[in-house]
Amino acid sequence: MSPFDSWTHSPRMVLNHVWIRRASSDGDARLVAQLLLTSFAEYRHLYTSRAFAATTITTSEVQERFKEGPIWIASLENQPVGTVSAVKRSNDLYVRSLVVAPPARGHDIGTVLLRQVERFAIASGCRRLVLSTTPFLTRAIRLYERYGFARAFEGPSELFGRPLFTMVLDVRPPT
Repeated sequence: MSPFDSWTHSPRMVLNHVWIRRASSDGDARLVAQLLLTSFAEYRHLYTSRAFAATTITTSEVQERFKEGPIWIASLENQPVGTVSAVKRSNDLYVRSLVVAPPARGHDIGTVLLRQVERFAIASGCRRLVLSTTPFLTRAIRLYERYGFARAFEGPSELFGRPLFTMVLDVRPPT
């Protein structure tokens, strides 16, 4: 049983009740790994085994990511419901592993996580948010497009046999 299996959501959730905090502990690493596994489980059949393993990283891989950049956890009603991480690459902030647990989807938690990443990018002097996604993650793609991301012809085009494309969002005007 995952730590958020018992969470039930209100159909009229208010976004300001979503609490975002930076992950930092071993317990947080386990929680992030569990959120990734739970959130991507329904798509497992669309990934190759290597691509799924690269997407649903282990606790020790999450711990390694702590060294690369911030990881945030979103909670609602004291239950973890989402996560996102980021790593700075030159003037870009690369967004990775944004997930919302299945029972919490449809309540703009992904938007709250993207706002956190955008604030961090601006504070870090980044010009763009950049992410890669697979074409079958249609709900995520709609979120990114609503937020203002656009497809770009850069970045990786596949992940262990699964197609990928890149999306970007300018967060600062060019200097």
